Amino acid sequence: MSEIWQWGAVETAKAVREKKISAREAVEAALIRMAEANGRVNAVTVDLSEHALAAADRADATQATGIALGSLHGVPVTIKENIDQAGETTPNGMPALNKIIAEEDSPVVSNLRKAGAIIIGRTNTPEFSLRWFTDNPLRGKTLNPWNADITPGGSSGGAASAVALGIGAMAHGNDLGGSLRYPAYACGVTTIRPSLGRVPAYNPSGSEERPPMLQLMSVQGPIAREVRDVRLTLEAMAQYDARDPWQTSAPMDGPRLHTPIKVALTKSPADIACHPTVSDAIDKAGQILAAAGYEVDMVDPPLVAEIAQAWGNLLMTDTRVMNETVMRELGSENFTQVLDGYLAASNTRDLEGYVRAVADRTRLLRAWSVFMEEYPLVVAPVSQMPPFSQDEDLKGNDRIRQMLDEQSMLYAVNLLGLPAAAVPTGLADGIPTGVQIIGRRFREDTCLDAAQAIENTVGILAKQLWEHDWIGCRNG
Repeated sequence: MSEIWQWGAVETAKAVREKKISAREAVEAALIRMAEANGRVNAVTVDLSEHALAAADRADATQATGIALGSLHGVPVTIKENIDQAGETTPNGMPALNKIIAEEDSPVVSNLRKAGAIIIGRTNTPEFSLRWFTDNPLRGKTLNPWNADITPGGSSGGAASAVALGIGAMAHGNDLGGSLRYPAYACGVTTIRPSLGRVPAYNPSGSEERPPMLQLMSVQGPIAREVRDVRLTLEAMAQYDARDPWQTSAPMDGPRLHTPIKVALTKSPADIACHPTVSDAIDKAGQILAAAGYEVDMVDPPLVAEIAQAWGNLLMTDTRVMNETVMRELGSENFTQVLDGYLAASNTRDLEGYVRAVADRTRLLRAWSVFMEEYPLVVAPVSQMPPFSQDEDLKGNDRIRQMLDEQSMLYAVNLLGLPAAAVPTGLADGIPTGVQIIGRRFREDTCLDAAQAIENTVGILAKQLWEHDWIGCRNG
């Protein structure tokens, strides 16, 4: 029989609800695992053990009254350090921001608490959450539990590393340029980048509103070891919160699609070479889905390279106008070097160019909307390459430009505002590999259905990590 810390959110919530274990037992198991494993990877940067145990006792007392329980009652979870949690700072990897304590919860934290989840710690993120690597001067570097020489991903690298090791049943993360899907890919876990407007977002401690493109392209979501846990936690996160006017109360399960559901399989959507292990993962996913009754065609979706370039141009124009000054004032030398690389790889716009580029976004979305009338799902690389070596983005502007090309399909999804699941397909040379599954707007259910079909064949990859005791990597 597996240990409690190995259980996912669905299994843990069911066991607590049926009184097979108490919420305190669930939390204690996660905290013991955190004490055992976290020191080797530095994924959880704020230990909330004392608060978590007190919350678990309250949860057990609540259950004893017989009132209805939330869907995540007693489930231990982690929260990324770039959203507000009452009583904690929101440093976003910045020493200078680790001073102001949040007075209230962000909507995601509030919704998880309402569902009964218990926060055991906060997880690491790069400075300003703007790298595919998780390192900062405040908390240090997070390692990939499979191999310390490769990135755990970013910016939710702490979240993915923690959940892969069994530190909590679910981890919160967010995604502006792949920051949910890339860490899940690198650490061999699963996630969903929700549609724009699915999950409410707002940081009460913010001094001003976020730049326009962050409002249109950044989303909050769950990372877990099992697809069913992602589905359950997404529903809990997506509860209405009036503080986010972008939120849309769309049903979690849409109309049944005509079968067989057509899937577009693509290996080089932006005409960027695909690494053999990534190609193999796409082939494997296609074979599994075909065997599960999907109709799978090898076909490229439209305008990916153009969409990817628009993402960079718009995001970096926003950055120049609203964020660059403070980023350069507060960021480390490594961070500003990466920022310079991002800016050099983009074409920032003047006012007229920016307005026209924002308007042209609709043309790009329309092309995908028409394409997805025939192909409701697209199976694509998370990255054209296996997970990068640590600090690969510190090798100069040319390498950053190349890396951006290799991630084109990853962040193109953000400009489109579409949902996309990431799911492992196995190991290649001991390193996780996998795919992303992109769906129509507000059809996270179809992405997760396909991800579940793949997981049913591949299994839960994290179990192999535990079996081989690869904590902190084989090199460590």
